[in-house]
Amino acid sequence: MITIRSFFILCVLALLVSTNLWAQNKPLPLIPYPQNVTTGTGAFIINKQTVMVLPPGKKYLQEADLFNQLMANTLGSPLKYGIQPKTNFIKLVTDPAITTEEGHHLLVDSKHIVLSAKNAAGILRGIETIRQLLPAQVETRQSTAEKQLVLPAVQIEDYPVYAWRGMHLDVSRHFFSVDYLKKYIDLMALYKFNKLHLHLTDDQGWRIEIKQYPKLTEEGAWRTFNNQDSACMVKAKTNPDFIIDPKHIIQRNGKTLYGGFYTQQQMKDVVAYAAQRHIDVIPEIDMPGHMMAAINNYPFLSCEGGSKWGELFTTPICPCNETTFTFAENIFKEIFEIFPSQYIHIGGDEVDRTSWGKSDACKALMAKEGIKTTAELQSYFINRMEKFFNQHGRKLIGWDEILEGGISPTAIVMYWRSWKPNAPVIAAKNGNKVIMTPGSPLYFDNIPDKNSISNVYHFNPVPEKLNAAEAKNIIGAQANVWTEHVPTENRADYLVFPRMTALAEVLWTNKQDYDGYTERLNQSLARLDALNVHYRLPDLLNIGENNVFTSQTTLNVTKPLAQMSLHYTTDGTEPTATSTELSKPLVITTPQTIKLAAFMPNGLHGDIYNINYQQQAFADPVATLTLHNGLSCNYFAGFYKATKMIPFEKPTGNYIVNEVLVPKEATAPSFGLRYTGYLAIPETGIYTFYLTCDDGGVLNIANRPVVDNDGQHSAIEKEGQVALKQGLQPIALNFIEGGGGYTLKLQYSKDGSAPKDMPADWLKH
Repeated sequence: MITIRSFFILCVLALLVSTNLWAQNKPLPLIPYPQNVTTGTGAFIINKQTVMVLPPGKKYLQEADLFNQLMANTLGSPLKYGIQPKTNFIKLVTDPAITTEEGHHLLVDSKHIVLSAKNAAGILRGIETIRQLLPAQVETRQSTAEKQLVLPAVQIEDYPVYAWRGMHLDVSRHFFSVDYLKKYIDLMALYKFNKLHLHLTDDQGWRIEIKQYPKLTEEGAWRTFNNQDSACMVKAKTNPDFIIDPKHIIQRNGKTLYGGFYTQQQMKDVVAYAAQRHIDVIPEIDMPGHMMAAINNYPFLSCEGGSKWGELFTTPICPCNETTFTFAENIFKEIFEIFPSQYIHIGGDEVDRTSWGKSDACKALMAKEGIKTTAELQSYFINRMEKFFNQHGRKLIGWDEILEGGISPTAIVMYWRSWKPNAPVIAAKNGNKVIMTPGSPLYFDNIPDKNSISNVYHFNPVPEKLNAAEAKNIIGAQANVWTEHVPTENRADYLVFPRMTALAEVLWTNKQDYDGYTERLNQSLARLDALNVHYRLPDLLNIGENNVFTSQTTLNVTKPLAQMSLHYTTDGTEPTATSTELSKPLVITTPQTIKLAAFMPNGLHGDIYNINYQQQAFADPVATLTLHNGLSCNYFAGFYKATKMIPFEKPTGNYIVNEVLVPKEATAPSFGLRYTGYLAIPETGIYTFYLTCDDGGVLNIANRPVVDNDGQHSAIEKEGQVALKQGLQPIALNFIEGGGGYTLKLQYSKDGSAPKDMPADWLKH
């Protein structure tokens, strides 16, 4: 007969055995993955009798209290602090042998947990590791308390590779609540980020209280709906994540206004909240450009007595008047009081310097200081502000435009312009510290696709042209979230997650294990669910937007998550969780459009896939021709909103290309390209072509439309199919670049094979 006590012991032993087998056969569900992991035998059981042991003077109490919030969620009460017993304790230890900042050692065995670190930051990072080893339900308060929590036996030695592991949030274009900032900080801490860059001011809104200049928030924090709001409103008709957040809409003097700002006390509270999690909040007050919200209320700041939109950017503040520096210094004095960070971001990007060139005051200053260009005049402003920052014990950060005209080697450069690959190289060789945040792939406001996470995960922060000594000036990287078209917290979550997790692993671990990472990512989604994160669901693979068949084909989708259900419609309506379920392969015998989406039990749903099916006969090849290798490429310098606007006559240049790449002669800021010729198709079959464009492109083969990836947008891959007979098939590819860096890539596959680069011997003209 088995007693109750014996039965309990057997259950615990079974649990320990299963935990050990799990630890041996699967990677620990940790992101970022630790530098060194050794799994052990058995597990540690946390229960209400477990004691938290702190160093003398209750050192690390703040970090322990954060851990105890999780314990209270699940056990019903926090663990007690006390003297070390013989067993069943969690001990936090200062270890001077650990020399790396944020480094830590974690030992978990059946008797205790010992977490050692050099300092409190390392202890907190280790606690986040323990947090991820615990079940996801620790994240939310349970209605019924658990009796115990189980951690697998393990030894971990861990430390970060990069000192700057950052996330950015633009709260100027669209405003975000204090609660959301704290949620963002919590999630950053979970994945071991340590820098939060807040973009607090821009043309569209001033978001931080400055007591000496109250109009900045009384007036500058509010606006009538602008063109970015209206673009969101259009998208909101089919996607509620684009609804303008009503929390930030007010009525004033008969007008509907959008906006908001943080009081100094609110922001001090946010800064303190981040500091508890060892995250540094870096404010950005963007100047001399992007200052319309300030200039509209203090017109003396510009050389022209006001601000307006130019061809691309707004009129900046005037660097030639002492009143401008008085204003700027007064603002930053208040900023220094709110933000203790040694780093302060001044922006310095996208400055329309036209008004400076017309200003008599600027002409006089340039003559006095020996300044030859307006780019050097911008450097004069940045360098003078840097000296002011340094006098107050702060370090200046600016976007990579501050390199133009020359900067001091002590300024920190934040590199963002992907189309200026030498900028971080020049800065690092100059001795400047560099933070890498290139638009591709680290602008998380760019629309994600099936390649986005992989692109982030395989990003290398160190440019190839740097030697080992120069590479030390690359201090890390961050992802940016610009919010022109991000009006809600749900939309921000969707764009950031799960891409943030990929960047976390790049910056902390810096080891390539993409398959292991994706497995761990899928395991971690339950934690994001518990934290109420509106993340983007994993992509449904092997689905093309435009598909063809000769007699019939099959829609066969493998669910990336077992708990997903797939639902579709064929009548043009958006699929819901009650639409027809795609539970088995669907045979397609007639032309049609299927709308398909994935749904989770908690109500989260994925992107809607518009899957078009067209019946085609195999396209006959053209007659045998005498041809030469390569495609013909006509280059048209100029700005074109869409590929149909590219002219057919009088190209700027004509070139022969042996790859589908932008020719090196295409040097204009904006341009269009027309590629024409033939593809030497080696076998009859249904071919899929994958066209990645930034900005836009349209592909036709055999005089049939195959891929429409048109418009002004970031790098997005779209695909389409065409049925081709062996032989020469006409190809026409039109591409536009609107300015700000381009991407063009064309791959193919046949009859469902993996994508490949286009062979050069296929290209003829």
